[in-house]
Amino acid sequence: MELRYHTLDVFTEQLFGGNPLAVVFGGEALSRAQMQAIAREFNLSETVFVLPPTRADAAHRLRIFTPLRELPFAGHPTVGAACLLAQRRLVPQGDDVSFVLEEGVGPVRVRVRRASDRAVYAELTAAQPPEYGPSVPDNATLAAALGLEPDDIGRGSEQPRAVSCGMPFVLVPLRAPEVMAGILLDEQRARAALAGQWAQQIYVYVRGYEGELRARMFAPNLGIAEDPATGAAAVALAGALGDALETDGHHEWVVHQGYEMGRPSQLYIAADRAGGKLGALRVGGYAVEVSDGLLRLP
Repeated sequence: MELRYHTLDVFTEQLFGGNPLAVVFGGEALSRAQMQAIAREFNLSETVFVLPPTRADAAHRLRIFTPLRELPFAGHPTVGAACLLAQRRLVPQGDDVSFVLEEGVGPVRVRVRRASDRAVYAELTAAQPPEYGPSVPDNATLAAALGLEPDDIGRGSEQPRAVSCGMPFVLVPLRAPEVMAGILLDEQRARAALAGQWAQQIYVYVRGYEGELRARMFAPNLGIAEDPATGAAAVALAGALGDALETDGHHEWVVHQGYEMGRPSQLYIAADRAGGKLGALRVGGYAVEVSDGLLRLP
């Protein structure tokens, strides 16, 4: 069996930045175990398999795997796959088009626009509103797992909380931007702190001095020591930030992630509010194709 695959760098306009992604076509006959083995072989944060949809309203179905397990939803595979499908003319064509991708979390609407000869921009709308989980580990426990001091965590009323828009994360705000570079994850402590928790991925963020957001994401239980760009976490953050707003309208932020890893990424997040209620949540970014080839399976 031969399967066509492509790799992309997602949430960047430049090669060798952003978050690498493998996209595999033609895997309809593969078992879950085979897909998991292929994801372990690529050993990237995620590998996505593009399959025929089971829903009439979907253009394609996506199955997303980390090196250790399958995910119901993830942002960087959705954005990257959408960009590649547009480039390969496997979805409706145009300068600005929308379509639905079927994922474990349900139908995910994406919008794609061509930005340049090299880069394509895709934006997904979260399939569900933010869901808030139970209490998270205390600041001292989180600080110990991150190699920080307890007073490095939290910024006024903004404190760690568990949030999901399809994939749960512990959102951990920091008091100042310079703290971010000092994080040194203790994987053993992180696993112990998050064992049995509703959210088992840590998404650390901080407001920069120029108003931008900076972030790092750690998920050792998924086989991801650190992720260069995490769309599902960024859209959960958009939900949490949007819930805290007091003004209606369209609100946008830019999240900078991956800089400490040498893979700078930019994620564009947005939240709509109307009548005092949170509406659509979005995360988008650019993607560039890096390689393509054949997987040869017995």
